[in-house]
Amino acid sequence: MSRTAASAAGSVYTDPVRYPQSASPRLRNRRAFLLLFLTLVLPGSAQIVAGDRRLGRTALRVTFLVWAAVIAVAVLALTNRILLVNIFTNNWGSFLIMAVLALLAVGWALLFLNTFRIIRPPLLERNVRPAVAAAMVVLMALTSGGLGYGAWLLNVSRQTFDSIFASGPAFDPVDGRYNFLLLGGDAGADRTGLRPDSMSVFSVDADTGQIVTFGLPRNFQNAQFTQDSPLWQVFPDGYSCGDECILNSLYPVVTEQYPDLYPGSEDPGAEAMMDAAGGILGLEIQSYVIVDMEGFSSLIDAMGGVKIDVGGWVPITAAEIPGTNRHYPPDGWIAPGLQTMDGYTALWYARSREFVTDYHRIARQQCVQQAMVAQLDPATLLTRFQAIASAGEQVVHTDIPQDQLGSFVDLALKSKNHEVERMTIGPPDFGTAADNFVTYPDFALIHARVQEMLAETDAAAEATAEQEAPAPVEDGAIGQDSPENPDSQQAPAEPEVPEPAAPAQPEITEEYLQELAAIGDTATLSMLLDNNGVCSAG
Repeated sequence: MSRTAASAAGSVYTDPVRYPQSASPRLRNRRAFLLLFLTLVLPGSAQIVAGDRRLGRTALRVTFLVWAAVIAVAVLALTNRILLVNIFTNNWGSFLIMAVLALLAVGWALLFLNTFRIIRPPLLERNVRPAVAAAMVVLMALTSGGLGYGAWLLNVSRQTFDSIFASGPAFDPVDGRYNFLLLGGDAGADRTGLRPDSMSVFSVDADTGQIVTFGLPRNFQNAQFTQDSPLWQVFPDGYSCGDECILNSLYPVVTEQYPDLYPGSEDPGAEAMMDAAGGILGLEIQSYVIVDMEGFSSLIDAMGGVKIDVGGWVPITAAEIPGTNRHYPPDGWIAPGLQTMDGYTALWYARSREFVTDYHRIARQQCVQQAMVAQLDPATLLTRFQAIASAGEQVVHTDIPQDQLGSFVDLALKSKNHEVERMTIGPPDFGTAADNFVTYPDFALIHARVQEMLAETDAAAEATAEQEAPAPVEDGAIGQDSPENPDSQQAPAEPEVPEPAAPAQPEITEEYLQELAAIGDTATLSMLLDNNGVCSAG
């Protein structure tokens, strides 16, 4: 036998990984799972040790490049999260990442198939072959399938972002805050004459993410405009023509009568509402978001519902009685307590104002907004992204530039550390339901209170961010409740005198409320439902 033949024979005998023919059945089985594991954790290494080394070296180079990219992404996530989000949301950036993920998915799948070939299933024991094949399918689904799913999500997000957000450069905060107007109504690109059902300004601290929402009543009158607003030309004394000029009527008035005041704008009505909100609050409003309330329920369902601690009973309003301004008895009731609302329930919770005032409804709308901010976390987005994106395309329209997403996503993550603060520009924060504050508003008072609240929330957010652990008690210090500090001992509490029991009241049930509605006892219903604006995010 020649030296070359002897060497080859020795290799067959001593290298069962590359030459499994002479290995024992148990060793061949272990070899099969080892090669699959190597392809999972270090793609290309299985080919290096048991197959085509040239293919293996190419795959390893790609693997190391991917690892370097992952490390770079992790570093960016820690040092410049805004830049990272901008890369993923940029049209070209997301397209390139999507293409790379798709190529990696195909390449990894081909490596697993090549690994299965070099495993040489006919050499395995019969009862092991199905297990090896099943393991390969599972690993391919986890790796190539996961990469393919990521590419698909990016493609969906690109379409969604293009549909919802505007083009153009990102804008800077004003006085350290981003201010945008949220309008809720029967909105749509092909519709005119919108009267927003709800109006809120979100003011977000650009450093801490602290959010303050200002609810604007739909019946607010005499809205003011600054001199640099196009509406100053038409309403120099404010939007003040009496009951016809309530705030939510400004949208259709400008859309239908004065669209030329905002040349080049896709939505002059929304631009006008921004100017009005800015004049009312004394803030510069930078952008708007319109949510179609008719499709709002689909967005809530896509999120898996919203959890709200309901303050009091809320009626689901029935149809209007023909020829009157009254409604039939409610179609149902939303009960007090902590509950997860589906889209239909959340929509009615936010819209219902039967038997109560518009200010109760504003408070509930703010609770729904707060709950959505709290619950729309990365895990929800990842697991329900397609449904949320699909609903968002139909429900949301905004002039926020797509290039702004990086800073806004970063702020959204920061906002999780803070409670959303709320103020209504009307009762209960300004005046009462019985006075005429929203008809004859005191703008100097509003501006002062708005600035005061922003300053307080900013200070509280900064204190939370800088909060340190309590200082340790110095040696020798005596606690105020210590036995060695007798002056701090509390005097024995006097026995409490029980108060006389209140007269028994009827139990408030859905049946009882429905009976009151059926007989038209609106006075009792208004009293019993007066707490349905006292709510919070669950």
